[in-house]
Amino acid sequence: MPVSFNNIPAGFRIPLYYVEVDPSKAGFPINRLPTLLVGHMITTAGPNKGTALPDVPIPVASQAHADNLFGQGSQLASMFRAYFANNWAQETWGLPMTEGSTSATGTITVSTTPTAAGTLHLYIAGRHVPVPVLATDTTQTVATAIAAAITADKSLLVSANAATSIVTVTSKGKGTYGNDIKVQDNYYGPTGGEVMPPGLTLTYSGSGTLTGGAGDPLFTTALSNLGETPVEYVALPFTDSNSLQAWELEFGFSDLGRWGWIRQLYGHLFSAKRDIYSNLLTWNTRNNAQLSVMAVEPTSPSPVWEWAAAYAAKAARALSIDPARPLQTLHLETIVPAKGDDRFLLSELNAMSMSGLATQRTLQDNIPMITRETTTYNKNLYGNSDDAYELVTTLATLAKILRNQRHAITSKFPRHKLANDGTRFGAGQAIVTPKIVKAELVAQYRIDEFNGLVEDALNFKANLIVERDPNDPNRLNVLYPPDLVNQLRIFAVLAQFRLQYNRGVDLAIV
Repeated sequence: MPVSFNNIPAGFRIPLYYVEVDPSKAGFPINRLPTLLVGHMITTAGPNKGTALPDVPIPVASQAHADNLFGQGSQLASMFRAYFANNWAQETWGLPMTEGSTSATGTITVSTTPTAAGTLHLYIAGRHVPVPVLATDTTQTVATAIAAAITADKSLLVSANAATSIVTVTSKGKGTYGNDIKVQDNYYGPTGGEVMPPGLTLTYSGSGTLTGGAGDPLFTTALSNLGETPVEYVALPFTDSNSLQAWELEFGFSDLGRWGWIRQLYGHLFSAKRDIYSNLLTWNTRNNAQLSVMAVEPTSPSPVWEWAAAYAAKAARALSIDPARPLQTLHLETIVPAKGDDRFLLSELNAMSMSGLATQRTLQDNIPMITRETTTYNKNLYGNSDDAYELVTTLATLAKILRNQRHAITSKFPRHKLANDGTRFGAGQAIVTPKIVKAELVAQYRIDEFNGLVEDALNFKANLIVERDPNDPNRLNVLYPPDLVNQLRIFAVLAQFRLQYNRGVDLAIV
């Protein structure tokens, strides 16, 4: 019987017409590419307590859903706000972590009274909180108005209480992350219509940054609960060594990692790190191909977890469309950058990208954009400089073509026999040879080339090896050498101008 059936028995005798359906040549690869946002929820009893179970991943459909699950004003709910502003269509999950031990706090002291009416433009973690002020207000009245305005916005990361002329601001959730919440006023200044009401002066503790927050999460239980849940893009707001080590192991190339040969789940980690240039330049000791950490200026009002969420959102949105296109120029909506004089210089951005940090830049529209999606990988196993995994697009493209290849092989050859090249078997037999598999891999490569993922199919074919294992006749070994397509990142021009062409020397002869 030359045709290999899967279901119709060979000895069946009852007439007449029987059909079994085979989809192996019809399907196209469809991959779920969900995003996972990781952060603290509020677990302390009170009006802001979330309803989700800590350490258990859960799909999230909307901002209202996130607020209910993780607590309005929690770190994780704040991340979803930034994420949805940049990517509203992606399948998105949250992984809530139990809050830490202590809330971060700070104070706003109303030092002098206003002499004229106006509006105080407060910013809490980059969120605008307008406070109307009257000329007759006392320092205590202004303090009470500030606390009331903060309390009225339930989505803010902080609560506030006024006592005499001092407003105490406290992060709603507990943890070290609260030490990144900034309080300031009149961010946009006179050109943006934001000026302090005449006579009014404020003093901020900690130079406007909350302090005293304590407690970082432990991810053992959370990663165990995540299990084999497919997540392609992870927004990770924690950059302490313990947190990064746990996630790098989960997404690594080892046998137990998501990029390992057993699990083949793949995925990418996106984070953000705030510090001065000199500290950032020497910070990266991670050397991880799956981790991309964006450098952020110290004075940016937006907290680093919102930077991380926005970065992951735009990366997920772009890479799910085309994993080989660069992420440069993609804007991070709702993220408030540092003011002009405080922003990193081009020379600093270049140096940080060489040290394994992703970079961002803000131009005239005052919305930061991705300039280079660098990973923390920059050295090989012997500690020598290496750029094999320098860019996020490299692994994103590899994941795409490997999934395409896996779909083709598992769909077309799920229950096939294996024979040597030259074997004369009947047409329709479920049997393959090394040459048949090689032809299939080349055909798939041509499709990937047409879709702009790879290039140079001729050299790929010449270097592709498909052979039977000499010690196991049931095994095929493949050396798969794709040439990944590159990106236009630098356009260099030598403008060799003239004041006038020398007609006897420079003029081309037609």
